[in-house]
Formats: sequence, structure tokens, C-alpha cells
Amino acid sequence: QVQLVESGGGLVQAGGSLRLSCAASGHIFSISAMRWYCQAPGNQRELVAAITSGGSTNYADSVKGRFTISRDNAKKTAYLQMNSLKPEDTAVYFCNADIRRGPFDYNVWGQGTQVTVSS
Repeated sequence: QVQLVESGGGLVQAGGSLRLSCAASGHIFSISAMRWYCQAPGNQRELVAAITSGGSTNYADSVKGRFTISRDNAKKTAYLQMNSLKPEDTAVYFCNADIRRGPFDYNVWGQGTQVTVSS
């Protein structure tokens, strides 16, 4: 069984920083893209940032210049460094990854971690 476990969420004041981690575990042959999504109450889940296995990245316009996605392939872990946080960044943040096990590819979600930014 493959799992993604997020950590690092919490409560922070506006202007502060948080670093989220997403660790993959289980019998994994390889991980291609890793992504972070956010979902605020009443809203749809939205893509925040993505990174390929080669390190290419893309970001939602709302977080460009403030958030940085990175990964450590040896640790099977992705990170989201969140700086200059705003109250509107408040949401549950989910990790998502494309994982290969044997001949099959799976799209896997983590359970989410809450980020709350106070004004």
C-alpha cells in the first residue's frame, strides 16, 4: 500500500511562514509529478504548485513569488515553503503524486493538513 503523509500545517499570523512536507511510503518504484492542492471551505480543490521528477515547477498565479515547491527524490518527499502568508491562504492543503508500482501508475492523495492564517 502506498501512502502520502503531509505535515507542517498550523496557525500562523499574516506575513508569516510555514513549511509543509509530504512523505511517500510503501512499495514504490518511482514518483513522477508531485503536487500541492488547497481547498478552502465551500470551495473546490485548487492546484497550488507542481514539480516534476526532474525539478520543473509551476505555480498558481496567487502564490507566485511567495511559495516554493521542492522535492528530495531520495527521501520520496515533497515540500512547500510558504512565505508572506495571507488570510486567504487559509485552507486544507493536500499532497498528490503520480506513483509507479510495478507496471502500474497510481494517482495518490494525502489526508491533508490544515493551514490557518490569522489577520
